[in-house]
Amino acid sequence: MIKYNLTCKCGETFESWFISSVEFDSLRKKKFIKCIYCESSLIKKSVMSPNLSSKSNKISKKTKLEKNIKKQLSDFRKYIEKNCIDVGDNFSREARSIHYDDKDSKGIYGKATPEETSELIEEGIEIVTIPWEDKSEN
Repeated sequence: MIKYNLTCKCGETFESWFISSVEFDSLRKKKFIKCIYCESSLIKKSVMSPNLSSKSNKISKKTKLEKNIKKQLSDFRKYIEKNCIDVGDNFSREARSIHYDDKDSKGIYGKATPEETSELIEEGIEIVTIPWEDKSEN
């Protein structure tokens, strides 16, 4: 598909889509293309600049987005490390203890296997899984 800016003899311009430039020429010769303002078939196509995004532009945008997300995750990690207790591999046990014993907790973070995570969720224990980057990658 190709979009053209079309100009009528009345001076008005409008846009229309065509399968190809050959189709546009064929329809124009048959006088099937009409001005949406005055119904004239004396239509010319105007020069349009295509909106093409270059491969390098896509890579640049993706890289900026990835950097932004990594920064947000890094900031979030710093906040959690400052305000919560690291219980390491004992996360499941500590989460259950807080939940069932109605303990007050500052908040915890740690590691849990996918199976442990599923079990905690099935038990109604609210947890959140956060993608964690190794500090060595920063």
